Amino acid sequence: MMDLFEDTPAPQGNQPEFTVSELSGAVKRVIEGEFGLVRVRGEVGRVSRPASGHLYFDLKDDRSVIAAISWKGQVSKMQTRPEEGMEVVATGRMTTFPGQSKYQLIVEDVAPAGAGALMAMLEKRRAALQAEGLFDPARKQQIPYLPSVIGVVTSPSGAVIRDILHRLRDRFPRHVLIWPVPVQGQACAPEVAAAIRGFNALPAGGPIPRPDLIIVARGGGSLEDLWGFNEEIVVRAAAESAIPLISAVGHETDTTLIDFAADRRAPTPTAAAEMAVPVRLELLAQVDGMGARMAQGVVRGLGLRGQRLRDLSRAQPRPETLTGPAAQRFDAAVQRLGGALGMAVAQKRGALQARAAGLRPEMLRGLIARRADRLEARFAALDAGLSRRLERAHTGIDKWASRLAPALARLLATAAGDITKGRARLALAETRLEAAPARRLAMLAERLEALERMRLTLGYQATLRRGYAVVRGDGAVVTGKADAERASTLEIEFRDGRLVVAAGPAKPGRGKKPGEAPDQGSLF
Repeated sequence: MMDLFEDTPAPQGNQPEFTVSELSGAVKRVIEGEFGLVRVRGEVGRVSRPASGHLYFDLKDDRSVIAAISWKGQVSKMQTRPEEGMEVVATGRMTTFPGQSKYQLIVEDVAPAGAGALMAMLEKRRAALQAEGLFDPARKQQIPYLPSVIGVVTSPSGAVIRDILHRLRDRFPRHVLIWPVPVQGQACAPEVAAAIRGFNALPAGGPIPRPDLIIVARGGGSLEDLWGFNEEIVVRAAAESAIPLISAVGHETDTTLIDFAADRRAPTPTAAAEMAVPVRLELLAQVDGMGARMAQGVVRGLGLRGQRLRDLSRAQPRPETLTGPAAQRFDAAVQRLGGALGMAVAQKRGALQARAAGLRPEMLRGLIARRADRLEARFAALDAGLSRRLERAHTGIDKWASRLAPALARLLATAAGDITKGRARLALAETRLEAAPARRLAMLAERLEALERMRLTLGYQATLRRGYAVVRGDGAVVTGKADAERASTLEIEFRDGRLVVAAGPAKPGRGKKPGEAPDQGSLF
């Protein structure tokens, strides 16, 4: 009997048998049921970003490690991307991966574990970008003194843009281009970077004016709210900007990485507007002061030069001192001149008498005869020369006369052609002269029509056709509420007629508080 039961297997009991998949599915249901949504705090370990766009990383502490994964759609919604060494709080759901018999955390959101972690990550990023030279002061550009066009990158619905426009209007009105962007959230960083690069891509002289200055502005907020301006894409766009850029993100105590890459940092958006343009009234006063100083300098310079001229003239000798000796010598010569003339006349008379004593009538007649013979010989030679000259002249005249007739014919032919051309030009000028009054009248008519269209456009009737109305109280135009309340009757002029209404007492309404600024309305 013992040998019969020695080879029979022992009974296994009544425990059910599971397949591997069934057991893995049971474990998966237990883990997902017990840990539906959890928040796990730990340090980010290994981080992997494959081409699929999913994100694989580890969460660890000093004793354990949990594998974590974020799908591509979840990664795109994260405000903070996990980086190795960061301490974070991950929010997600626990599940298992049966293919490797392990559990893992499907992470939906990652947040730094306190401001200390954010600051550590910010400092690490700042050091890396600074090492690349993006914050080098040599890269920074000079802000233009008076930009013609200012580009503003900010939210169009916040108070920041109203503060900037109000301060620009008070100091020196400029043309402003607004590039609307979200100033916090996941879309903040890429859209701010795209706005900066978009302003730089505008061509000079194009249909949209290229800004001379860019202001990136946002109001104050927490470190998380301002985190979009710490992203690397924004910092690189600010550093690459060929247009000078002013960073006005947050309040005076807030600091973001775009402040280091910008050409200049403003403590507030209002201060950025003050940096962008000078005060127009101060410039006018400065110009007036310089003009007054220039006029005073001219007057003072002329006075100094006149005084210098007078000082130099006193060092020169007096005119009478220079001319006195010469005048004295002239008087002495005048006094000696009378006696000298008398002596000279006497000497000449004596010499003449000595020469006249040797002259006789026969000598004079012989001299006259010789001179007459010589004169006759010269007259004969002159007569012969004149005859030869006349013959040569007649010969030349005959030669020129033979050439004169053809030349005169050519001259007459040329003159006839010139007369024909002149008549043609005269006819053309006459035709243009006759047409000039008509063209002048047509031009004046077109100008009159343009002025009439401008008059109609600028008149208030055109404004009435656009939906406005003119209110008159007791016959006078009313422009204020107080005038309308004092009028006994009100007349409203519409596009197609007038309507008379009786003015009653003003209804009590909710007034503005003393000192409350008027509603500025919507910018858009």
